[in-house]
Amino acid sequence: MTPMANEEKLVEYLKRVSADLHETRLRLREMEERSQEPVAVVGMACRFPGGVTSPEELWELLVSGVDAIGDFPTDRGWDLENLYHPDPEHYGTSCVRQGGFVEADRFDAAFFGISPREALAMDPQQRLVLELAWESLERAGIDPVSLKGTRTGVYAGVSSQDYLSRAPRIPEGFEGYATTGGLTSVISGRVAYTFGLEGPAVTVDTACSASLVAMHLAVQALRQGECALALAGGVTSLATPIMFTEFSRQRALAPDGRCKSFAADADGTGFSEGVGLVVLERLSEARRNGHRVLAVIRGSAINQDGASNGLTAPNDVAQERVIGQALANAQLAPGDVDAVEAHGTGTKLGDPIEAEALIATYGQNRPADRPLLLGSLKSNIGHTHAAAGVAGVIKMVMALRHPQLPANLHLDEPTPHVDWDGSGLRLLTEPVEWPRLERPRRAAVSSFGISGTNAHLILEQAPEVDVESVSSEVGGVVPWVVSGRSVGALRGQAAGLVERVGGGSGLSVVDVGWSLVSARSVFEHRAVVVGEGRGELLAGLEALAGGVSCSGVVRSGTAVVVGGVGPVLVFPGQGSQWVGMGAGLLEVSSVFAARVGECERALAPFVDWSLTDVLRGVGIWGGWMWCSRCCGR
Repeated sequence: MTPMANEEKLVEYLKRVSADLHETRLRLREMEERSQEPVAVVGMACRFPGGVTSPEELWELLVSGVDAIGDFPTDRGWDLENLYHPDPEHYGTSCVRQGGFVEADRFDAAFFGISPREALAMDPQQRLVLELAWESLERAGIDPVSLKGTRTGVYAGVSSQDYLSRAPRIPEGFEGYATTGGLTSVISGRVAYTFGLEGPAVTVDTACSASLVAMHLAVQALRQGECALALAGGVTSLATPIMFTEFSRQRALAPDGRCKSFAADADGTGFSEGVGLVVLERLSEARRNGHRVLAVIRGSAINQDGASNGLTAPNDVAQERVIGQALANAQLAPGDVDAVEAHGTGTKLGDPIEAEALIATYGQNRPADRPLLLGSLKSNIGHTHAAAGVAGVIKMVMALRHPQLPANLHLDEPTPHVDWDGSGLRLLTEPVEWPRLERPRRAAVSSFGISGTNAHLILEQAPEVDVESVSSEVGGVVPWVVSGRSVGALRGQAAGLVERVGGGSGLSVVDVGWSLVSARSVFEHRAVVVGEGRGELLAGLEALAGGVSCSGVVRSGTAVVVGGVGPVLVFPGQGSQWVGMGAGLLEVSSVFAARVGECERALAPFVDWSLTDVLRGVGIWGGWMWCSRCCGR
């Protein structure tokens, strides 16, 4: 080989290596950007004490300053007469008789294809998460049925599993269902099975931090491409009073059942039930799919106390470290965060340790006019244990959207065990408006498990997008499609829609109509409410909800759905026609034009004429289409 040939070969080799190196750098940069991409919250659903059944109701409870703690329920078979005893050392009793509770016994098993016997064997936590999974997806504008076979993940935080422990042996009729009904792993698995989801299905138990840890894992999975969409959150349902009796022995309960977060009067925690789920998607995917972004998760982190001063005692160093890790993951400085939804259980030991960790991280070198605002919704609804973290996230997403920060309850005087002066922190003793800043507003949420596992997550307000304004009152008739799997469910859907879109909701009637047919499943019992404005549409819904006849409501009876195929519109050609009658629609409707194109391609192997030309009037003579096969013309 000549020197010239060797030189040319070397040049070609160097070019190839240079190209490969450039491509590798691009891939590494793409992976790095993806690993730090913000994750959008596109849907939320919840059940919390105080009759809360939605994020909007939770927000109303918080801004109204409602105390949601009440007496123990009377319908769970608890021996209430002998359960309470004021002495924490008294065996088998609770030194409190109040907590926060949610209704968990009204479950539509048939809706999810579950038999009545299996439903009875299912832990109420499974039922609640199933219901909230469906609801959160619909609230995100996603038809749950459309996710079958997709890489959608489920991350559920849970800690309590006492449902079947009430009986000394498996009750009669539960055999065969008790295992799947009681295993906490099935909480996430049942959602994946019922919806046909093929992403990761993970149940997390880190006690009080479980739901925030579940959200952290979901965010990581989305960034790593393990799933394209994720449901994440947590649930706590107290089938027995064991939480109250056990923590009475530890003298960890407030006698009145209320969390007095960061207060001088703090005397223990108060336990509650609750469930919350959020729908998560990478921000770029949420925008591409046209999903409404409620808020953005910028970063999160989890860690462990390790060998500290006690298994269940909090560790301030570990808390400082997890906050620092979350800030680094979000690529933010402490001063970039405006508020923290604290763990704030209301214990004399835990609250001061948490406050000192916040002072050491967020409180340093803050401007005097921009202290870190500190609150905890546990003062309203109690400590919901495995659902506490997601409850805090839902609260702060709502606060970012309003924007306002509600006051803590039971906080007449801050705890004297913290030096608040010059701390850089301000307790929310009253509601505070959250002003618009030159940068996005941000809030953090903390959750620390009794297991020693800590989690911290940083939220950011949703990016502003330019949306063309659409009047809520439009000319012409607008249809609203409502459906259910029974007549009662159909009426219930109508009543729920009246509550959601009535009053001063400000929702566009066109947007509502579009969402009802594009973002919700359509069931067997159907009705269409038609009207020329909000008033007529609401009147039709109210009539449908009440079972009253109304000219603006068309009921379809029971529809038969075959093979998951939706309705098909057929135009048989009866009535008057004229040349080019579809030409105008081809020009103004891209959807119609695309479908005509599909039909033309399907017809092409069988005819020698163009469907588009026919609609435009090309190849027409005397009102008849040229057809050499049929007419010989």
